[in-house]
Amino acid sequence: MQIRVNLTMVSRNSKTGPIPVSTTSRNSCPDICPFKASGCYANGGPLAIHWKRLDESNAGLSWNNFCEKVAKQIYKGQLWRMNQAGDLPPMQFSNDLIDVDKLYQLVMANKGKRGFTYTHYNPTIGSNAEVIAWANSQGFTINLSGNDLTHADELADLNCGPVTVVLPMDQMSNTATPKGRKVVVCPAVTHDNVTCASCGLCAIAKRDAIIGFPAHGIGKKAASTIAKGGK
Repeated sequence: MQIRVNLTMVSRNSKTGPIPVSTTSRNSCPDICPFKASGCYANGGPLAIHWKRLDESNAGLSWNNFCEKVAKQIYKGQLWRMNQAGDLPPMQFSNDLIDVDKLYQLVMANKGKRGFTYTHYNPTIGSNAEVIAWANSQGFTINLSGNDLTHADELADLNCGPVTVVLPMDQMSNTATPKGRKVVVCPAVTHDNVTCASCGLCAIAKRDAIIGFPAHGIGKKAASTIAKGGK
């Protein structure tokens, strides 16, 4: 399985702000992600065109070259986002397991930097929880992606990384999970003058709050249904 990655050193994305941002080919996304078939925000707009090009050609970088570029071109202390689309690299033999060796490469390349990402890999399968917890302890923040508020509680109970959650598309105010955990709606969604570059909440591995993202993009209705506990 060939993983291709693009790294933009200064993003033009209005939500992220001018920070380095990467995109990873679709074959990195685990099949367990309910948004893979319908509801993924990256399936529409300019990002979809960019993502499709990365999948269907030899565009972008090999994993080794991507990690080398992270190590050499992103400066110490820089906040950067891995994967405006895509996920962590999977094992060759299983789309459900994170490739431990490739993740190790990335974590080492990120040393001294403030990289963060999100994953839909199931932490209860194989060594996923262990490697996610290890990456978070080493300064590369991996947010566990919750499909709905109940799922967010289940992920938080595992205590292997910070949690984010998809919210219904009309949920623009802070809320709570069924177990009472605080859910803060992404400040870049609720404030016009906030970006990832100025916020950085998702890069904080040891935080109490779950970050919520209202369903958006071309598949927001489908994503909103999933966020409400539907299928």
